This record gives sequence, C-alpha cells and structure tokens, in this order.
Amino acid sequence: MNILVLNGSPHLNGNTADMVAGFKAGAEAVGHTVLVENVAHMNIKGCIACEYCREKEKGVCIQKDDMQKIYPEILAADMVVFASPIYYFALSAQLQSAIHRTYSIDIPKNVKKTALIMSSGSPFVYGPAIAQYYHSIVEYWQVENAGIFTANGKANHSAEKRDELYRFGKSL
Repeated sequence: MNILVLNGSPHLNGNTADMVAGFKAGAEAVGHTVLVENVAHMNIKGCIACEYCREKEKGVCIQKDDMQKIYPEILAADMVVFASPIYYFALSAQLQSAIHRTYSIDIPKNVKKTALIMSSGSPFVYGPAIAQYYHSIVEYWQVENAGIFTANGKANHSAEKRDELYRFGKSL
C-alpha cells in the first residue's frame, strides 16, 4: 500500500513526529511504502476560495506553492494519515491549510483509508479535531477510518505509544 503522512507539527522531533515514526516503522516492516511530508515546514498558503480549480481549470489550484508537490502524492496514495499536535482544540493551522487546499483536487479517488494521529498536553482537547476529521475527510471523501490515535502528558514520546503506532502500522 502507498501511504502518505501529512505531518502538521512544526516540531521535527516532537511528540507528533515520534508517533509518526512508530507508525512508519511498523507499516514499512510489512512492506508498505510510507512517505512523510512535514507540511508545517512547507510553503502552503490557505485556500483563497477563488474557484479557479472548479471554474477555470478543473483540479488545478491557481496558487503555486508547495502544495504542487503534495497534490500528486495525495492522488497516488491508497491511504492518507493526518498527524498533528492539537492547538486550542484544533489541528495545526499548517495542516489545516493543506487539508483546505485539497478542495482543488476534489475527492482523491485512490484513497481508501485514512487515519488521524494527534498529540497534546491534555486529554480533553481532541473532540473538535476528531469531529472535523470525520466530517471533512472520512465522510466527505467516503473512506474508511483506519484509526484515531492520541497521546498526551506522559504518553507523549513514550515507548508504549510508539509501540502502539508501530503495531497499528504493521496491522495494515
């Protein structure tokens, strides 16, 4: 399976990256191809709702930034994993921009599964991000939710959490 991970954390070695590393190792151990894109370190602007991608040139965004690299990766993926720290009950703004910009390519037809990986400092902040994920990704894209994983407090950067994500990757 061709798996794309969109990591929205600005911390390259932070809690979210640690969880993604566990997942990637497990998925690759059973032969899947995993590409991790650190969208927080890319130049991805927010959608400007110009409708160019729908009215002028179907599937083509008028903005020319790093999403031009991400679009073909999403379209080629069998699974997309969204990974983010939770900032004020939501996915990071950097990941949000990438998600919003998928509007231009509409629903990626090859993607059959998605998953959500989140880290935070509190166990009580995930609800709004999970709701958005279900509505804007799982339901809209009509894909299977393969899993939702969270870490907070002492679970962040822990061997137990990394192993949980490793096992998840291996189970695919």
